[in-house]
Order: sequence, then structure tokens, then C-alpha cells
Amino acid sequence: MRRVLQLLGTSVLRSRLGVAVVLAIVVLGIVGVARVVAGPEGRSTGNLQPVETSTAEASADSREGDDGVVEPAPTSSTKLDPGPSLSPGGAKPETVAEAFAEAWLDRTAKADAWHAALVPNATAELATKLEGVDPVVVPAQRLTGPPKVVPQGSGLAEVSYPVDSGTLVLRMVVGQGRWLVDGVDWERG
Repeated sequence: MRRVLQLLGTSVLRSRLGVAVVLAIVVLGIVGVARVVAGPEGRSTGNLQPVETSTAEASADSREGDDGVVEPAPTSSTKLDPGPSLSPGGAKPETVAEAFAEAWLDRTAKADAWHAALVPNATAELATKLEGVDPVVVPAQRLTGPPKVVPQGSGLAEVSYPVDSGTLVLRMVVGQGRWLVDGVDWERG
């Protein structure tokens, strides 16, 4: 090693370029070792066990596209959660969202009346969060277009309304047999 250092000269090793070259060699060496250890697909092959799936599941996945998530197949002893259910004749999410949005945009109301108008269409958690809020801080004044409803899953949806200053986004959930607003967001337009 001493002989190599003498050949390179101490001035080269002390220079910034010399230090950069040595660091680059060290980093490339570490990356090379990591790739060798990681295996052919770039994943660590440590103590991983293969996941077994049945051929019926595999063929269903190939038809629908593989999302990379492996879930165990339900067994006969597993009770499936039917998810939230709507009462017969329950209002659509956009109908509830519009009633909530109209009340939310009423910046002229007194704080107590404003909150009381929101409560019938909000979850208990959201109603609690909105207690004491002054409606003057609402960043919009009116709806300017139709809603856009995006289902998010069983009993979940997102309803977006264009407003005069951006977009009002309401997170909807099924609760108490009907759609309720569970979250309010505003995106500047």
C-alpha cells in the first residue's frame, strides 16, 4: 500500500480531485457489493419465503391485472364484513354534499347557525371539529359548477365542486344508513 501511495504522490491524494476519486471508488464498490447480495431482481433474498397461491387465484389475477398485493383467500369460517349500507331511498352523495356545501359557503351566518346548518349532513367527528369556527374564514362564496363524484370504495366517495376561488372537496362516508360529509378540503384555483 505504501508503494501505491508513493507512486500516486502525496500531492495527488491531498488534492480535492484525489479525494473525490477515492470516494467514487469506495461508493462504486459498495454499490457493486449491494447488487451482488440483492440477487437478480434487485430484491434481498435473505429469509423470504415464497407466497403460495392457488391456480384459481393466479388465473383471476392474470385476467384482472396484478396490483402486487397478496391477500389470503377467505375461508368458510371467516365472516366477511358486508360494509356500510344505505337505508332504502337514501340520498345520493352529491345531494348530501350540495346541501353541506351550500351551508358551508354561507359566510353571512352567525357561527352557531352556520354550525347547526352543517351538522345534519356531517359525521359527529367533523361536526365536533367545526365547532366554534367563524364562517367568515371560509375561502369561497358560491358554487360555480356541477359536482364531480369519485367513488373511493365501499361506502366512500369524494365529491368535488368548483367554487369561485378554487375547488371544494368533500370526503363522503356512509354512516347511520346515509351519506355524510366526513372531511372538507379546499384547493386554490
